Amino acid sequence: MFNDANAVSDISTEFRKFTVDRFIKYARIWTTSNKHSPDMPTTPGQWDLAKELVAELKTIGVTDVTLTDKCYVIGKIPASAGKEHRPTIGFLSHIDTSAEVSGKDVRPQLVESYDGKPITFEGGASLDPAEFPDLAEHSGQSIIHTDGNTLLGADDKAGIAIIMGMVEYFFNHPEVQHGPIEVMFTPDEETGKSLQGFPLETIKSTACYTLDGGPIGELEWECFNAWGAKITFTGLSIHLGTARGKMVNAALMAAVYAAMLPRNESPEATDGYYGYYAPLTIEGNVETASLEIYIRDFDRKEGERRVRALDTFAKAVEAQFPGGKVEVDVKLQYLNMKEKINVYPEVLDILRKAFTNSGVAIHEKPIRGGTDGSRLTQMGIPTPNIFTGGRNYHSRLEWLSVPEMALSCKLVTELVRLWGED
Repeated sequence: MFNDANAVSDISTEFRKFTVDRFIKYARIWTTSNKHSPDMPTTPGQWDLAKELVAELKTIGVTDVTLTDKCYVIGKIPASAGKEHRPTIGFLSHIDTSAEVSGKDVRPQLVESYDGKPITFEGGASLDPAEFPDLAEHSGQSIIHTDGNTLLGADDKAGIAIIMGMVEYFFNHPEVQHGPIEVMFTPDEETGKSLQGFPLETIKSTACYTLDGGPIGELEWECFNAWGAKITFTGLSIHLGTARGKMVNAALMAAVYAAMLPRNESPEATDGYYGYYAPLTIEGNVETASLEIYIRDFDRKEGERRVRALDTFAKAVEAQFPGGKVEVDVKLQYLNMKEKINVYPEVLDILRKAFTNSGVAIHEKPIRGGTDGSRLTQMGIPTPNIFTGGRNYHSRLEWLSVPEMALSCKLVTELVRLWGED
């Protein structure tokens, strides 16, 4: 699991205590977001965790802490004496959890020495190491999993625990020199709204790092280009008994449109650097219907090709349904952060050195999705993504590696120390 055998003993004593209890506490707070809500944050439970983080930062000793009216938590840790001139470095994780599986009444199950056997849940679901090889590799290690009724929330409460652990580490070790640090916790990442009200003007970070990755070693600095489309279908309702030659069925128009999306360009048919169309919701009736579609691709030109194709599909559906109307509304959500991060090579160079110094083999891979870092990079602050140790996100089978979460905490403290060097 680790390059450096010493890393295991280090994390068991020094960094585990900064992360495990925190994560379990955060996981129990209900912070599921709701993409259908117009509010920011979209659910009231996110305030509960935000307020907890503010109180905890102040207890640790951070005096410059802000909770904005949009539920952003921002803490600023001053540099060590003599390091004030070093660049400010930021760390970012999100408060909310996915609505795909319930996040209410989460009961994290801490297993101190996993025995390597299948973990069976009520209802028949199981975490089987035969199906999940990463789990098999954790025999004898500490893990945290769900009780089978909810997700766990490691996405991204493991990231929050890692960042908060890093903050406590530096307050406990004033002898470790560092430059200025900013920590940021955002609402509604899972809804795509996370940075809509972000107070960028208050942030001084030269570079930032999200803690929102998965297994040990993950380093992600390129992501999809992303568009969201709403396709609206307008038909004509007539009594079914006299509908011939008159009715225009908007619900059927939406179904026909969805069927035109190439099946070999779907999330379930692609991986690696291949992009896709992803129809997410379809609803409506005879008179009006709508279809929500995500378009994703690492190659911006390929993504734009798919965007143009949406209009072609619309014309084809209108031709099949005389009198019907199809409107296509597409919005750019975020761009591949690779282009901007390439302009600042030191952001990755120092991170790679932190991996090496922490005894962690680097696994660089593209994000088949996006993070808050994707949006923050687009806003001008290069923001790669770092592993947290979580697996099976957005699932009742979600679980978290305790040693990997702790080692991530060790890595980010080393990252801060390196940025503080002259």
